[in-house]
Amino acid sequence: MTISATLHALIPLVADLAQELPERERLRRLLAALRTVLPADAAALLKLEDGEWLRPLAIDGLVPDALGRRFRIAEHPRFAQLMAAGQAMRFAPDSPLPDPYDGLVNAPHASLHVHDCMGCVLQVGGVTWGLLTLDAIEEGRLSDPHSLAVLQAFSNLAAATVTTAERVSQLARTAAHVGAGRSDDTEAFAPRNLVGQSPVMQKLKADIALVAESDLTVLITGETGVGKELVAQAVHARSLRANRPLVSINCAALPESLVESELFGHVRGAFTGALSERRGKFEHAHGSTLFLDEVGELSLPVQAKLLRVLQSGQLQRLGSDREHHVDVRIIAATNRDLANEVQAGRMRADFFHRLSVYPLQVPALRERDSDVLQLAGFFLEENRSRLALGGLRLDVDAQAALLQHDWPGNVRELEHLLSRAVLKALSRASESGNRNAYRARIVTLRRQDLGDGMQQRAVASADAALAAPVQTDEEHAPVTGLRSAVEHYERQLIAQSLARNGSSWAAAARELQVDRANLQRLARRLGVPLQ
Repeated sequence: MTISATLHALIPLVADLAQELPERERLRRLLAALRTVLPADAAALLKLEDGEWLRPLAIDGLVPDALGRRFRIAEHPRFAQLMAAGQAMRFAPDSPLPDPYDGLVNAPHASLHVHDCMGCVLQVGGVTWGLLTLDAIEEGRLSDPHSLAVLQAFSNLAAATVTTAERVSQLARTAAHVGAGRSDDTEAFAPRNLVGQSPVMQKLKADIALVAESDLTVLITGETGVGKELVAQAVHARSLRANRPLVSINCAALPESLVESELFGHVRGAFTGALSERRGKFEHAHGSTLFLDEVGELSLPVQAKLLRVLQSGQLQRLGSDREHHVDVRIIAATNRDLANEVQAGRMRADFFHRLSVYPLQVPALRERDSDVLQLAGFFLEENRSRLALGGLRLDVDAQAALLQHDWPGNVRELEHLLSRAVLKALSRASESGNRNAYRARIVTLRRQDLGDGMQQRAVASADAALAAPVQTDEEHAPVTGLRSAVEHYERQLIAQSLARNGSSWAAAARELQVDRANLQRLARRLGVPLQ
Protein backbone atom coordinates (compact mmCIF):
# COMPACT_ATOMS: atom_id res chain seq x y z
CA MET A 1 0.00 0.00 0.00
CA THR A 2 1.48 3.35 -1.06
CA ILE A 3 0.46 7.00 -0.79
CA SER A 4 0.07 7.18 -4.56
CA ALA A 5 -2.27 4.18 -4.53
CA THR A 6 -4.38 5.81 -1.84
CA LEU A 7 -4.54 9.11 -3.73
CA HIS A 8 -5.40 7.26 -6.92
CA ALA A 9 -8.41 5.73 -5.14
CA LEU A 10 -9.46 8.95 -3.41
CA ILE A 11 -9.40 11.37 -6.36
CA PRO A 12 -12.36 9.84 -8.27
CA LEU A 13 -14.40 9.76 -5.06
CA VAL A 14 -13.79 13.44 -4.41
CA ALA A 15 -14.88 14.16 -7.99
CA ASP A 16 -18.04 12.09 -7.39
CA LEU A 17 -19.13 14.50 -4.64
CA ALA A 18 -19.95 17.06 -7.32
CA GLN A 19 -21.83 14.57 -9.48
CA GLU A 20 -25.53 13.73 -9.38
CA LEU A 21 -25.50 10.02 -8.51
CA PRO A 22 -27.96 7.66 -6.81
CA GLU A 23 -27.14 7.18 -3.14
CA ARG A 24 -26.47 3.46 -3.51
CA GLU A 25 -24.06 4.08 -6.38
CA ARG A 26 -22.14 6.70 -4.38
CA LEU A 27 -21.71 4.32 -1.46
CA ARG A 28 -20.86 1.34 -3.68
CA ARG A 29 -18.06 3.31 -5.36
CA LEU A 30 -16.70 4.26 -1.96
CA LEU A 31 -16.47 0.66 -0.76
CA ALA A 32 -15.03 -0.57 -4.06
CA ALA A 33 -12.32 2.11 -3.86
CA LEU A 34 -11.55 1.19 -0.24
CA ARG A 35 -10.98 -2.44 -1.21
CA THR A 36 -8.52 -1.41 -3.92
CA VAL A 37 -6.35 0.19 -1.23
CA LEU A 38 -6.81 -2.22 1.68
CA PRO A 39 -6.73 -5.96 0.80
CA ALA A 40 -10.01 -6.94 2.45
CA ASP A 41 -12.42 -9.64 1.28
CA ALA A 42 -15.43 -7.52 2.24
CA ALA A 43 -16.40 -3.99 3.19
CA ALA A 44 -19.65 -2.58 4.55
CA LEU A 45 -21.20 0.75 5.44
CA LEU A 46 -23.74 0.52 8.26
CA LYS A 47 -26.12 3.20 9.52
CA LEU A 48 -26.99 3.58 13.20
CA GLU A 49 -30.74 3.50 13.85
CA ASP A 50 -32.53 4.22 17.14
CA GLY A 51 -29.19 4.08 18.94
CA GLU A 52 -29.18 0.27 19.06
CA TRP A 53 -29.30 -1.12 15.51
CA LEU A 54 -26.86 -1.08 12.59
CA ARG A 55 -28.38 -1.42 9.12
CA PRO A 56 -26.14 -2.08 6.07
CA LEU A 57 -26.65 0.59 3.43
CA ALA A 58 -23.94 -0.72 1.10
CA ILE A 59 -21.84 -3.87 0.97
CA ASP A 60 -18.97 -5.09 -1.18
CA GLY A 61 -17.78 -8.69 -0.98
CA LEU A 62 -20.53 -9.97 1.32
CA VAL A 63 -23.32 -12.37 0.34
CA PRO A 64 -26.45 -10.61 -0.99
CA ASP A 65 -28.60 -11.43 2.02
CA ALA A 66 -26.27 -9.38 4.25
CA LEU A 67 -27.85 -6.23 2.82
CA GLY A 68 -31.19 -7.20 4.37
CA ARG A 69 -29.87 -7.86 7.89
CA ARG A 70 -30.28 -5.63 10.92
CA PHE A 71 -27.61 -6.01 13.62
CA ARG A 72 -28.45 -5.26 17.26
CA ILE A 73 -25.28 -3.71 18.69
CA ALA A 74 -25.79 -5.29 22.12
CA GLU A 75 -25.62 -8.76 20.52
CA HIS A 76 -22.40 -8.10 18.56
CA PRO A 77 -19.46 -7.19 20.84
CA ARG A 78 -17.18 -6.20 17.96
CA PHE A 79 -19.68 -3.62 16.77
CA ALA A 80 -20.07 -2.41 20.36
CA GLN A 81 -16.30 -1.94 20.75
CA LEU A 82 -16.04 -0.09 17.44
CA MET A 83 -18.86 2.25 18.44
CA ALA A 84 -17.22 2.90 21.82
CA ALA A 85 -13.76 3.48 20.32
CA GLY A 86 -14.91 6.42 18.20
CA GLN A 87 -11.97 5.99 15.81
CA ALA A 88 -10.39 3.41 13.53
CA MET A 89 -9.36 0.20 15.28
CA ARG A 90 -8.28 -3.32 14.30
CA PHE A 91 -9.10 -6.48 16.21
CA ALA A 92 -6.34 -8.95 16.94
CA PRO A 93 -6.51 -12.01 14.64
CA ASP A 94 -6.86 -14.24 17.71
CA SER A 95 -9.66 -12.16 19.25
CA PRO A 96 -12.23 -14.49 20.86
CA LEU A 97 -15.11 -12.14 20.00
CA PRO A 98 -17.48 -13.52 17.33
CA ASP A 99 -17.55 -11.55 14.10
CA PRO A 100 -20.97 -10.41 12.79
CA TYR A 101 -19.89 -11.38 9.27
CA ASP A 102 -18.84 -14.95 10.09
CA GLY A 103 -20.12 -17.07 7.21
CA LEU A 104 -21.30 -14.02 5.23
CA VAL A 105 -18.12 -13.20 3.29
CA ASN A 106 -18.64 -14.02 -0.38
CA ALA A 107 -15.34 -15.88 -0.79
CA PRO A 108 -14.33 -19.45 -1.74
CA HIS A 109 -14.02 -20.32 1.97
CA ALA A 110 -17.07 -18.35 3.05
CA SER A 111 -18.01 -20.92 5.69
CA LEU A 112 -14.86 -20.04 7.65
CA HIS A 113 -14.76 -17.47 10.37
CA VAL A 114 -13.45 -13.98 9.68
CA HIS A 115 -9.83 -13.85 10.93
CA ASP A 116 -8.91 -10.22 10.36
CA CYS A 117 -11.17 -7.22 10.71
CA MET A 118 -11.12 -3.51 11.38
CA GLY A 119 -13.61 -0.68 11.47
CA CYS A 120 -14.19 3.00 12.10
CA VAL A 121 -17.04 5.15 13.40
CA LEU A 122 -18.51 7.68 10.95
CA GLN A 123 -19.26 11.12 12.37
CA VAL A 124 -21.68 13.35 10.45
CA GLY A 125 -22.23 16.83 11.81
CA GLY A 126 -20.54 15.86 15.08
CA VAL A 127 -22.98 13.00 15.64
CA THR A 128 -22.25 9.29 15.32
CA TRP A 129 -23.84 8.20 12.04
CA GLY A 130 -22.69 4.58 11.72
CA LEU A 131 -19.73 2.32 10.95
CA LEU A 132 -17.35 1.54 8.10
CA THR A 133 -16.00 -2.03 8.38
CA LEU A 134 -13.43 -4.22 6.61
CA ASP A 135 -13.07 -8.00 6.94
CA ALA A 136 -10.70 -10.63 5.63
CA ILE A 137 -10.77 -14.41 5.84
CA GLU A 138 -6.98 -14.75 5.86
CA GLU A 139 -5.15 -13.79 9.05
CA GLY A 140 -2.83 -10.79 8.75
CA ARG A 141 -4.33 -9.35 5.56
CA LEU A 142 -5.04 -6.04 7.29
CA SER A 143 -1.87 -5.90 9.40
CA ASP A 144 -0.13 -3.11 7.47
CA PRO A 145 0.76 -0.38 10.03
CA HIS A 146 -0.70 2.30 7.74
CA SER A 147 -4.09 0.55 7.42
CA LEU A 148 -5.71 2.36 10.34
CA ALA A 149 -4.70 5.78 8.98
CA VAL A 150 -6.05 4.89 5.54
CA LEU A 151 -9.33 3.64 7.01
CA GLN A 152 -9.66 6.82 9.09
CA ALA A 153 -9.14 8.92 5.94
CA PHE A 154 -11.74 6.90 4.09
CA SER A 155 -14.18 7.27 6.99
CA ASN A 156 -13.92 11.05 6.71
CA LEU A 157 -14.59 10.83 2.98
CA ALA A 158 -17.43 8.40 3.67
CA ALA A 159 -18.98 10.95 6.03
CA ALA A 160 -18.81 13.57 3.29
CA THR A 161 -20.29 11.11 0.80
CA VAL A 162 -23.15 10.27 3.16
CA THR A 163 -23.82 13.96 3.81
CA THR A 164 -23.92 14.66 0.08
CA ALA A 165 -26.25 11.74 -0.62
CA GLU A 166 -28.64 12.75 2.17
CA ARG A 167 -28.70 16.38 1.04
CA VAL A 168 -29.46 15.35 -2.54
CA SER A 169 -32.30 13.14 -1.29
CA GLN A 170 -33.63 15.93 0.93
CA LEU A 171 -33.54 18.41 -1.96
CA ALA A 172 -35.49 15.95 -4.09
CA ARG A 173 -38.11 15.56 -1.35
CA THR A 174 -38.32 19.34 -0.87
CA ALA A 175 -38.81 19.81 -4.60
CA ALA A 176 -41.64 17.28 -4.53
CA HIS A 177 -43.28 19.09 -1.59
CA VAL A 178 -42.94 22.48 -3.30
CA GLY A 179 -44.50 21.01 -6.44
CA ALA A 180 -47.40 19.86 -4.29
CA GLY A 181 -47.71 23.25 -2.60
CA ARG A 182 -46.01 22.12 0.64
CA SER A 183 -42.60 22.37 2.21
CA ASP A 184 -41.07 20.79 5.29
CA ASP A 185 -37.72 21.37 6.93
CA THR A 186 -37.83 18.25 9.08
CA GLU A 187 -35.91 15.13 8.16
CA ALA A 188 -38.00 12.37 6.59
CA PHE A 189 -36.84 8.89 7.49
CA ALA A 190 -37.09 5.87 5.23
CA PRO A 191 -39.49 3.19 6.46
CA ARG A 192 -37.53 0.79 8.63
CA ASN A 193 -39.30 -2.42 7.76
CA LEU A 194 -39.54 -2.25 3.98
CA VAL A 195 -36.59 -4.39 2.91
CA GLY A 196 -35.61 -4.54 -0.75
CA GLN A 197 -34.08 -2.55 -3.59
CA SER A 198 -35.81 -4.11 -6.62
CA PRO A 199 -37.28 -1.64 -9.15
CA VAL A 200 -40.86 -2.33 -8.03
CA MET A 201 -39.93 -1.72 -4.39
CA GLN A 202 -38.07 1.45 -5.28
CA LYS A 203 -41.23 2.68 -6.99
CA LEU A 204 -43.36 1.75 -3.98
CA LYS A 205 -41.02 3.60 -1.60
CA ALA A 206 -41.08 6.65 -3.87
CA ASP A 207 -44.90 6.58 -3.90
CA ILE A 208 -44.95 6.29 -0.09
CA ALA A 209 -42.64 9.30 0.22
CA LEU A 210 -44.85 11.27 -2.18
CA VAL A 211 -48.19 10.63 -0.48
CA ALA A 212 -47.17 10.24 3.17
CA GLU A 213 -47.07 13.89 4.18
CA SER A 214 -50.41 14.69 2.58
CA ASP A 215 -53.75 13.84 4.18
CA LEU A 216 -54.99 11.91 1.15
CA THR A 217 -56.80 8.64 1.76
CA VAL A 218 -54.59 5.72 0.74
CA LEU A 219 -55.79 2.32 -0.51
CA ILE A 220 -53.15 -0.41 -0.24
CA THR A 221 -53.76 -3.47 -2.39
CA GLY A 222 -51.84 -6.68 -2.90
CA GLU A 223 -51.89 -10.42 -2.36
CA THR A 224 -52.00 -12.02 1.07
CA GLY A 225 -48.62 -11.94 2.79
CA VAL A 226 -46.98 -9.14 0.79
CA GLY A 227 -46.73 -6.74 3.77
CA LYS A 228 -49.64 -4.33 3.36
CA GLU A 229 -49.66 -3.51 7.07
CA LEU A 230 -45.95 -2.60 6.94
CA VAL A 231 -46.71 -0.23 4.08
CA ALA A 232 -49.47 1.39 6.15
CA GLN A 233 -47.05 1.81 9.05
CA ALA A 234 -44.48 3.33 6.68
CA VAL A 235 -47.00 5.85 5.35
CA HIS A 236 -48.01 6.86 8.88
CA ALA A 237 -44.39 7.03 10.09
CA ARG A 238 -43.55 9.57 7.38
CA SER A 239 -46.75 11.58 7.79
CA LEU A 240 -47.29 14.80 9.70
CA ARG A 241 -49.38 12.74 12.17
CA ALA A 242 -46.49 10.44 13.08
CA ASN A 243 -46.32 11.83 16.63
CA ARG A 244 -49.67 10.14 17.32
CA PRO A 245 -50.13 6.34 17.38
CA LEU A 246 -51.49 4.53 14.34
CA VAL A 247 -54.93 3.07 15.20
CA SER A 248 -55.72 -0.21 13.45
CA ILE A 249 -58.77 -2.41 13.04
CA ASN A 250 -59.12 -5.69 11.17
CA CYS A 251 -62.51 -5.44 9.48
CA ALA A 252 -62.56 -9.19 8.72
CA ALA A 253 -62.11 -10.20 12.37
CA LEU A 254 -65.20 -8.49 13.74
CA PRO A 255 -68.72 -9.98 13.91
CA GLU A 256 -71.21 -7.99 11.87
CA SER A 257 -73.09 -6.99 15.04
CA LEU A 258 -70.01 -5.32 16.54
CA VAL A 259 -68.54 -3.52 13.53
CA GLU A 260 -70.48 -0.27 14.04
CA SER A 261 -69.71 -0.18 17.76
CA GLU A 262 -65.99 -0.74 17.11
CA LEU A 263 -65.84 1.93 14.44
CA PHE A 264 -68.17 4.61 15.79
CA GLY A 265 -68.56 3.76 19.49
CA HIS A 266 -71.81 3.44 21.42
CA VAL A 267 -73.75 4.92 24.31
CA ARG A 268 -75.03 3.12 27.39
CA GLY A 269 -78.03 0.91 26.61
CA ALA A 270 -77.49 1.02 22.83
CA PHE A 271 -77.65 -2.78 22.81
CA THR A 272 -77.65 -5.67 25.25
CA GLY A 273 -74.36 -5.58 27.12
CA ALA A 274 -73.67 -1.87 26.46
CA LEU A 275 -73.24 -0.97 30.14
CA SER A 276 -71.32 2.25 29.58
CA GLU A 277 -70.50 4.81 26.92
CA ARG A 278 -67.59 3.91 24.67
CA ARG A 279 -65.57 5.68 22.00
CA GLY A 280 -64.97 3.93 18.69
CA LYS A 281 -61.82 3.63 16.60
CA PHE A 282 -62.50 6.85 14.71
CA GLU A 283 -62.55 8.90 17.90
CA HIS A 284 -59.46 7.12 19.20
CA ALA A 285 -57.71 8.09 15.95
CA HIS A 286 -58.71 11.77 16.13
CA GLY A 287 -55.70 13.81 14.97
CA SER A 288 -53.96 10.64 13.78
CA THR A 289 -54.36 7.84 11.24
CA LEU A 290 -56.87 4.98 11.14
CA PHE A 291 -55.82 1.80 9.34
CA LEU A 292 -58.78 -0.23 8.03
CA ASP A 293 -57.30 -3.65 7.26
CA GLU A 294 -59.29 -6.05 5.05
CA VAL A 295 -61.68 -3.21 4.20
CA GLY A 296 -63.21 -5.30 1.41
CA GLU A 297 -64.94 -7.45 4.04
CA LEU A 298 -67.26 -4.67 5.23
CA SER A 299 -70.97 -5.05 4.51
CA LEU A 300 -72.89 -2.59 2.32
CA PRO A 301 -74.77 -0.97 5.28
CA VAL A 302 -71.50 -0.33 7.12
CA GLN A 303 -69.94 1.05 3.93
CA ALA A 304 -72.79 3.57 3.68
CA LYS A 305 -72.23 4.78 7.25
CA LEU A 306 -68.47 4.96 6.73
CA LEU A 307 -68.99 7.03 3.61
CA ARG A 308 -70.45 9.89 5.66
CA VAL A 309 -67.42 9.94 7.99
CA LEU A 310 -65.03 9.91 5.02
CA GLN A 311 -66.88 12.80 3.39
CA SER A 312 -67.45 15.13 6.33
CA GLY A 313 -65.69 13.73 9.39
CA GLN A 314 -69.08 13.53 11.16
CA LEU A 315 -70.21 10.42 13.05
CA GLN A 316 -72.77 9.32 15.59
CA ARG A 317 -72.13 6.75 18.27
CA LEU A 318 -74.45 3.77 18.12
CA GLY A 319 -77.67 4.61 19.96
CA SER A 320 -76.99 8.36 20.02
CA ASP A 321 -78.23 11.35 18.00
CA ARG A 322 -75.30 13.52 18.99
CA GLU A 323 -72.81 14.45 16.27
CA HIS A 324 -69.09 14.03 16.81
CA HIS A 325 -66.47 15.53 14.47
CA VAL A 326 -63.19 13.71 13.93
CA ASP A 327 -60.00 14.64 12.07
CA VAL A 328 -58.73 11.30 10.83
CA ARG A 329 -56.50 10.27 7.94
CA ILE A 330 -57.65 6.93 6.45
CA ILE A 331 -55.38 4.16 5.18
CA ALA A 332 -57.21 1.06 3.97
CA ALA A 333 -55.90 -2.29 2.77
CA THR A 334 -57.37 -5.29 0.98
CA ASN A 335 -56.31 -8.36 -0.99
CA ARG A 336 -59.50 -8.17 -3.06
CA ASP A 337 -59.98 -6.49 -6.43
CA LEU A 338 -62.36 -3.78 -5.27
CA ALA A 339 -63.27 -2.70 -8.81
CA ASN A 340 -64.57 -6.24 -9.40
CA GLU A 341 -66.34 -6.10 -6.03
CA VAL A 342 -68.16 -2.97 -7.21
CA GLN A 343 -69.22 -4.68 -10.43
CA ALA A 344 -70.42 -7.69 -8.45
CA GLY A 345 -72.52 -5.45 -6.21
CA ARG A 346 -70.58 -6.25 -3.04
CA MET A 347 -69.11 -2.77 -2.70
CA ARG A 348 -70.59 0.66 -3.17
CA ALA A 349 -69.00 2.57 -6.04
CA ASP A 350 -68.94 5.84 -4.06
CA PHE A 351 -67.25 4.12 -1.12
CA PHE A 352 -64.63 2.58 -3.41
CA HIS A 353 -63.79 5.93 -4.99
CA ARG A 354 -63.52 7.57 -1.56
CA LEU A 355 -61.01 4.94 -0.49
CA SER A 356 -58.87 4.84 -3.63
CA VAL A 357 -57.82 8.49 -3.72
CA TYR A 358 -54.18 7.36 -3.79
CA PRO A 359 -53.78 3.63 -4.50
CA LEU A 360 -50.57 1.80 -3.55
CA GLN A 361 -50.01 -1.63 -5.10
CA VAL A 362 -47.67 -3.81 -3.04
CA PRO A 363 -45.83 -6.17 -5.40
CA ALA A 364 -45.88 -9.93 -4.95
CA LEU A 365 -42.58 -11.50 -3.91
CA ARG A 366 -42.28 -13.29 -7.26
CA GLU A 367 -42.03 -9.83 -8.85
CA ARG A 368 -39.13 -8.92 -6.56
CA ASP A 369 -36.50 -11.50 -7.53
CA SER A 370 -33.52 -9.44 -6.41
CA ASP A 371 -35.13 -8.85 -2.98
CA VAL A 372 -35.60 -12.49 -1.96
CA LEU A 373 -32.11 -12.94 -0.53
CA GLN A 374 -32.18 -9.55 1.23
CA LEU A 375 -35.45 -10.50 2.91
CA ALA A 376 -33.96 -13.89 3.75
CA GLY A 377 -31.04 -12.14 5.45
CA PHE A 378 -33.45 -10.01 7.50
CA PHE A 379 -35.35 -13.07 8.75
CA LEU A 380 -32.18 -15.09 9.32
CA GLU A 381 -30.74 -12.38 11.55
CA GLU A 382 -34.01 -12.32 13.53
CA ASN A 383 -33.77 -16.09 14.01
CA ARG A 384 -30.08 -15.92 14.91
CA SER A 385 -30.86 -13.36 17.61
CA ARG A 386 -33.92 -15.20 18.94
CA LEU A 387 -32.10 -18.56 19.16
CA ALA A 388 -28.78 -17.08 20.37
CA LEU A 389 -26.81 -18.62 17.50
CA GLY A 390 -23.28 -17.66 16.49
CA GLY A 391 -24.25 -17.17 12.83
CA LEU A 392 -26.80 -18.19 10.21
CA ARG A 393 -26.08 -18.51 6.51
CA LEU A 394 -27.49 -20.06 3.33
CA ASP A 395 -25.40 -22.37 1.19
CA VAL A 396 -25.37 -21.91 -2.58
CA ASP A 397 -28.03 -24.55 -3.27
CA ALA A 398 -30.36 -23.05 -0.66
CA GLN A 399 -29.94 -19.61 -2.21
CA ALA A 400 -30.75 -21.03 -5.64
CA ALA A 401 -33.85 -22.77 -4.26
CA LEU A 402 -35.12 -19.51 -2.74
CA LEU A 403 -34.59 -17.68 -6.02
CA GLN A 404 -36.40 -20.40 -8.02
CA HIS A 405 -39.48 -20.59 -5.77
CA ASP A 406 -42.55 -18.65 -6.96
CA TRP A 407 -43.72 -17.77 -3.40
CA PRO A 408 -47.52 -18.07 -3.52
CA GLY A 409 -47.58 -17.02 0.15
CA ASN A 410 -45.24 -14.08 -0.50
CA VAL A 411 -43.06 -12.57 2.25
CA ARG A 412 -45.01 -14.28 5.03
CA GLU A 413 -44.29 -17.67 3.44
CA LEU A 414 -40.56 -16.83 3.24
CA GLU A 415 -40.48 -15.79 6.90
CA HIS A 416 -42.18 -18.97 8.13
CA LEU A 417 -40.18 -21.23 5.82
CA LEU A 418 -36.85 -19.87 7.09
CA SER A 419 -37.94 -20.18 10.74
CA ARG A 420 -38.72 -23.87 10.13
CA ALA A 421 -35.49 -24.36 8.19
CA VAL A 422 -33.38 -22.97 11.03
CA LEU A 423 -34.93 -25.42 13.50
CA LYS A 424 -34.37 -28.31 11.07
CA ALA A 425 -30.73 -27.33 10.59
CA LEU A 426 -30.24 -27.14 14.36
CA SER A 427 -31.88 -30.53 14.83
CA ARG A 428 -29.73 -32.06 12.09
CA ALA A 429 -26.55 -30.68 13.66
CA SER A 430 -27.44 -31.64 17.23
CA GLU A 431 -27.86 -35.29 16.23
CA SER A 432 -24.09 -35.54 15.77
CA GLY A 433 -22.86 -33.42 18.66
CA ASN A 434 -23.58 -31.19 21.61
CA ARG A 435 -26.45 -28.87 20.76
CA ASN A 436 -25.29 -26.04 23.01
CA ALA A 437 -21.77 -26.17 21.57
CA TYR A 438 -23.22 -26.07 18.08
CA ARG A 439 -25.18 -22.90 18.88
CA ALA A 440 -21.87 -21.02 19.17
CA ARG A 441 -20.88 -21.97 15.62
CA ILE A 442 -22.12 -20.95 12.21
CA VAL A 443 -25.32 -22.76 11.22
CA THR A 444 -25.61 -23.36 7.49
CA LEU A 445 -29.05 -23.87 5.95
CA ARG A 446 -29.10 -26.39 3.09
CA ARG A 447 -31.67 -27.01 0.41
CA GLN A 448 -33.13 -29.99 2.28
CA ASP A 449 -33.71 -27.82 5.36
CA LEU A 450 -36.12 -25.68 3.34
CA GLY A 451 -38.62 -28.54 3.13
CA ASP A 452 -40.06 -31.04 0.67
CA GLY A 453 -42.19 -28.43 -1.10
CA MET A 454 -39.11 -26.43 -2.04
CA GLN A 455 -37.28 -29.58 -3.07
CA GLN A 456 -40.10 -30.71 -5.34
CA ARG A 457 -40.54 -27.26 -6.87
CA ALA A 458 -36.80 -26.96 -7.54
CA VAL A 459 -36.67 -30.43 -9.10
CA ALA A 460 -39.72 -29.63 -11.24
CA SER A 461 -38.01 -26.43 -12.35
CA ALA A 462 -34.90 -28.38 -13.28
CA ASP A 463 -36.96 -31.01 -15.12
CA ALA A 464 -38.68 -28.27 -17.08
CA ALA A 465 -35.31 -26.80 -17.98
CA LEU A 466 -34.15 -30.23 -19.12
CA ALA A 467 -37.25 -30.82 -21.21
CA ALA A 468 -37.40 -27.40 -22.84
CA PRO A 469 -34.44 -25.18 -21.97
CA VAL A 470 -34.82 -21.47 -22.61
CA GLN A 471 -31.90 -20.73 -24.91
CA THR A 472 -29.87 -17.58 -25.25
CA ASP A 473 -27.36 -16.58 -27.89
CA GLU A 474 -24.58 -17.88 -25.64
CA GLU A 475 -26.23 -21.14 -24.57
CA HIS A 476 -27.81 -23.67 -26.91
CA ALA A 477 -26.89 -27.00 -25.30
CA PRO A 478 -29.42 -28.77 -23.06
CA VAL A 479 -28.60 -28.95 -19.34
CA THR A 480 -28.21 -32.18 -17.41
CA GLY A 481 -28.78 -32.45 -13.68
CA LEU A 482 -29.87 -30.01 -10.99
CA ARG A 483 -26.52 -28.25 -10.72
CA SER A 484 -26.44 -27.67 -14.46
CA ALA A 485 -30.03 -26.41 -14.35
CA VAL A 486 -29.08 -23.86 -11.70
CA GLU A 487 -26.04 -22.74 -13.69
CA HIS A 488 -28.20 -22.51 -16.79
CA TYR A 489 -30.63 -20.29 -14.84
CA GLU A 490 -27.77 -18.08 -13.65
CA ARG A 491 -26.50 -17.73 -17.23
CA GLN A 492 -29.95 -16.62 -18.33
CA LEU A 493 -30.24 -14.03 -15.55
CA ILE A 494 -26.83 -12.55 -16.37
CA ALA A 495 -27.43 -12.52 -20.14
CA GLN A 496 -30.88 -10.97 -19.77
CA SER A 497 -29.64 -8.31 -17.35
CA LEU A 498 -26.78 -7.40 -19.69
CA ALA A 499 -29.25 -7.13 -22.57
CA ARG A 500 -31.52 -4.83 -20.55
CA ASN A 501 -28.58 -2.64 -19.51
CA GLY A 502 -26.83 -2.23 -22.85
CA SER A 503 -24.03 -4.71 -22.02
CA SER A 504 -22.96 -2.59 -19.02
CA TRP A 505 -21.50 -4.86 -16.36
CA ALA A 506 -21.74 -2.13 -13.73
CA ALA A 507 -25.47 -1.60 -14.40
CA ALA A 508 -26.12 -5.35 -14.52
CA ALA A 509 -24.30 -5.82 -11.20
CA ARG A 510 -26.43 -3.12 -9.59
CA GLU A 511 -29.63 -4.69 -10.92
CA LEU A 512 -28.62 -8.18 -9.71
CA GLN A 513 -27.43 -6.80 -6.35
CA VAL A 514 -23.90 -8.23 -6.61
CA ASP A 515 -20.39 -6.84 -6.81
CA ARG A 516 -19.31 -6.21 -10.41
CA ALA A 517 -16.02 -8.11 -10.04
CA ASN A 518 -17.84 -11.07 -8.48
CA LEU A 519 -20.42 -11.00 -11.27
CA GLN A 520 -17.72 -11.08 -13.93
CA ARG A 521 -15.94 -13.94 -12.15
CA LEU A 522 -19.21 -15.88 -12.04
CA ALA A 523 -19.86 -15.10 -15.71
CA ARG A 524 -16.38 -16.30 -16.63
CA ARG A 525 -16.96 -19.56 -14.75
CA LEU A 526 -20.35 -20.01 -16.43
CA GLY A 527 -18.94 -19.28 -19.88
CA VAL A 528 -20.78 -16.00 -20.44
CA PRO A 529 -18.72 -13.80 -22.83
CA LEU A 530 -17.25 -10.74 -21.09
CA GLN A 531 -17.21 -8.64 -24.27
